[in-house]
Amino acid sequence: MRALYLIPAALLLLSGCMGTKIESGDLTLKIDGKMHFKVESSAPGAQAYYNGYQAADVLVADEAVIEDWKVRKVTKAADENGTTYTITGQWKKDGYDIEKILTVKTVNGFEGMVLTNSEYINHSDKVLTVKAMESNKLRVASEETLWSFQPTSTARRDDWILPVEESFYQKNYLGMNNTDYGGGIPMVTLWRRDANLSVGLVEPNLKLVSMPVKKVRYEDYTTMSLLHEFEYPEEMAQGDTLQTWNQFISVGKGDFFAPLSQFSKYMEAYAGYVPQASEPEAFEAVWCAWGYERTFTVNEVLGTLPKVKELGFKWVDVDDGFQIAEGDWETNSRFNGTKDMRRITDAIHSYGLKAKLWWAPLAADPDTRAVHNHPEMVLMDYQGAPEYITWWDSWYLSPVNDATRKYTVDLVDRFIDEWGFDGLKLDGQHLNCCLPDHNPHSHLEYPEEAVENLPEFFEDIFNRAREIKPYSVIQICPCGCAMNFFLTPHMNQAVASDPTSSAQIRMKRKVYGAMVPDMAFYADHIELSDDENDYGTQIGIGGVIGSKFTWPKPNPNVKGDGYILTPEKEALLKKWVAIYNDKMLSRGEYLNLYDIRFDLPETHVIAKDGAMYYAFYAEAWNGEQVELRGLEKGVSYVVTEYTTEEQKTYTVDGSNPYIYPTFERDYLIEVRPAE
Repeated sequence: MRALYLIPAALLLLSGCMGTKIESGDLTLKIDGKMHFKVESSAPGAQAYYNGYQAADVLVADEAVIEDWKVRKVTKAADENGTTYTITGQWKKDGYDIEKILTVKTVNGFEGMVLTNSEYINHSDKVLTVKAMESNKLRVASEETLWSFQPTSTARRDDWILPVEESFYQKNYLGMNNTDYGGGIPMVTLWRRDANLSVGLVEPNLKLVSMPVKKVRYEDYTTMSLLHEFEYPEEMAQGDTLQTWNQFISVGKGDFFAPLSQFSKYMEAYAGYVPQASEPEAFEAVWCAWGYERTFTVNEVLGTLPKVKELGFKWVDVDDGFQIAEGDWETNSRFNGTKDMRRITDAIHSYGLKAKLWWAPLAADPDTRAVHNHPEMVLMDYQGAPEYITWWDSWYLSPVNDATRKYTVDLVDRFIDEWGFDGLKLDGQHLNCCLPDHNPHSHLEYPEEAVENLPEFFEDIFNRAREIKPYSVIQICPCGCAMNFFLTPHMNQAVASDPTSSAQIRMKRKVYGAMVPDMAFYADHIELSDDENDYGTQIGIGGVIGSKFTWPKPNPNVKGDGYILTPEKEALLKKWVAIYNDKMLSRGEYLNLYDIRFDLPETHVIAKDGAMYYAFYAEAWNGEQVELRGLEKGVSYVVTEYTTEEQKTYTVDGSNPYIYPTFERDYLIEVRPAE
């Protein structure tokens, strides 16, 4: 049995009356006699988050809203992993007697972070009808615009980094928010120039909770919390217990990167989360046939291969349009079955390139053979109706149904083994989450198991593909969604996922750099960046470069130029793909040296092969001073403008690491110690 070290009970009771102080690195959590919280940071320069205590845990019932408790006892126990504080309180009113047991843990190696959990027990003979539990409800005051990290998914496809201004509210529900859209990363961060504060879940799978962020007009603070709303009220009779999910609070400096990185490392250490480290193949440049869209032909793909090879791309992605329908993944009438698919992959391989196939798993059109032959695969909502995927006009297949999983693994065999593809592009916002499954054929203990065990579906795909070809690249593209954190162990290529701007590409790169630092990040088609040509964003942030150009003819079904490779576009691709293949910054380490919102210009840094690669972004920068952070004092560095024709160089001293660039859109430099 693990040894515990207890402090005297008399001291504990006194501590409960006087208040309890819990410290972890720079974090101090103070808990008063009402079990209200005050979080402080002792980091240099950090100001108070909020002056005063607040009710952090709220039990919302029909009969009462309970947020004030009377502390009865405090205990403290330490072991080799950290220290556990147990604070017991009581609420007595109108014949009710509700006990609250708050557990707060510090974890060695995760300073600046505490874990929390609350348990509620009804000791009275009166029933309490509980509608919601809100916990870790904290306030952050700010005199200037407060920034937030809110990584959840809706049909709006919002940025995950948002300013919090007056009358702001975002619910951040981790379940399905709209048809097709749900899931995300189970944490939120609020930050100012001096400090950040985060709350989130540390459960081993996705839970159907919200992480609301709210600022009320005329108030000088923003509130965030974790909110568990019951679909049907929970009736707590005498002796019944309700318990929150396991949660965390963390403090730090800078933007969301450090708390997200710490959360991910904690999940790896204690929750069975194992992020992937990508193989070299996942970092290679990508040409995608999506420029030809759904009506592409074999000859269009094959005819483009010489130019793909010439420009230095290594992967060919065969996209949507080969299938009969979502669900029936045989070839349609434009293709001659396996023969044509092998003709494509054999041709791609003959050029020394690798082939990836687009696929929208878990989607099946209602009139497909897949649904007709296996109706038990369809996910059913609480009314017994199929979950509908609007984007594909399809039904959602239950990810935890044995028939679905066998059907899916058989398709992987077809695509990788029989057809000869080297990887898979799994596409669709519906991949990120699903509704609870009420289909009796899924044999679940409770419907929410479908949400919690969704990652196992992708684990089947990932493992089977790599059994056939160990270097297989598996990309999950939840179009416009904040990636379901629990899917990342079952892919080895992240993606900007249909970005709406270059700023989103850069933002997503920083998120993945914190969450899965050793995974390749595909910056998506260059045609999705600002002005369809922001190569400085793709290269500077360490993204994998990609394009969907058409050649030698445009796609007549696409407005504008049909993505045709004009001489001007070809010149740009030749330049930037060559730079990409030479530097391969995507295989470097993303360094968190700058705040993505408060530091101007926006700056990203990649370390690789003994050099630092700085990428600065702004509409225009007119010679104002910029600091090169991360340089060693007393060391002289050579700065090279590696993306310009002149390859201009100059020197900078690590003891005075300032430059005065003038640029529009971007300024990319290599900084290497002088020999």
